[in-house]
Amino acid sequence: MNSTKHGIGMTSQRTRERMLTRLREQGIKDEITLAAMGSIPRHIFVDEALSIRAYEDVSLPIGFGQTISQPYIVAKMTEILRAGNPLNKILEIGTGCGYQTAVLSKLAKEVYSAERIRPLLMKARNNLRELRMSNIKLKHADGTMGIPEMAPYDGIIVTAAASHIPQELLEQLAPGGRMVIPVGTEEQTLYLIEHATSSNGSEYRQTKLEAVKFVPLLGGTN
Repeated sequence: MNSTKHGIGMTSQRTRERMLTRLREQGIKDEITLAAMGSIPRHIFVDEALSIRAYEDVSLPIGFGQTISQPYIVAKMTEILRAGNPLNKILEIGTGCGYQTAVLSKLAKEVYSAERIRPLLMKARNNLRELRMSNIKLKHADGTMGIPEMAPYDGIIVTAAASHIPQELLEQLAPGGRMVIPVGTEEQTLYLIEHATSSNGSEYRQTKLEAVKFVPLLGGTN
């Protein structure tokens, strides 16, 4: 498989530059996040029939009832996670097609990603193998439980909407770490969780950010 498989024009830097211009207009300010997104060929992460829409600001179906998030949400969540600082070890819940994983791999030393749907994980693995990214470890796992054996993480990003903030994920967040997670069922809100420590022990500060729309975070594996 090669990165031109989805047709002429999709690999052009100009197409990605238009996406980055739009993201800046939408309020994304972190140029390091934008550079990472500009370096990833988003079209290889979607089905060929949808590749012409890969750089539009829309979420797209990737099979198994899942979606690839719109570029704005990927950029926004990544920008919040980074907060202007280098990332060391990141946990992603919901690998999906691997696009957000690829963006994170450009920004972090290590990326661990859990996906509950095995065929989707295999698709992500193929997509990421094409980009020869060596700092990513994928796991077929129940994302609500995280990947505890590799904890703690200085950043956790959840790409499906939880009905509540899973305690298991809080426990895997390092002191000083940040978690970005959509929460809610009918109405969903993006939250920033910050793990602060004091003489009284750990506390988790919650900040409500903005309304979002994600597929639900489910337990178990398929």
